[in-house]
Amino acid sequence: MRQPAFNTGLRVHASTCNGSSLIEVMLAVALVAVSALGLIAVQVWTAREARAMTLRESAAWIADSIAEATRTPSTGDVALNQWRTWASVLLPHGDASIGESGAVAAARVTWASVRDRPALGDASAQPAEPCGDVDAPAGSSCVALAFAK
Repeated sequence: MRQPAFNTGLRVHASTCNGSSLIEVMLAVALVAVSALGLIAVQVWTAREARAMTLRESAAWIADSIAEATRTPSTGDVALNQWRTWASVLLPHGDASIGESGAVAAARVTWASVRDRPALGDASAQPAEPCGDVDAPAGSSCVALAFAK
């Protein structure tokens, strides 16, 4: 005895496929790839900004320490030299200085900018950044902290 065969209709539908499912798969893969590239770009941008903020935080800490240390004139130059050394250790091409104008002084810390760094030989691409009463060199960032002597 034969079992009845069920007609699933596969033969009818198999002849009507024209490759549209492959195009759908290709579009889905392309969409996932573009989304993944977007996520990678956001992660790189976030890491770069986090690094820049870490450097700015270190510079602000150094400027605050210079302002605290130079309140007593006897230790001012020694403290500035120590914090200048710390700036060169903690920051890329870091430098610390004090600008004085009467009873007000400003502790300045400059370093090479991590983000928006110009290409080689293109130092004129960025204008000088104002840093207190002087301009920081092009391609560098600056923190200035004013304090009373």
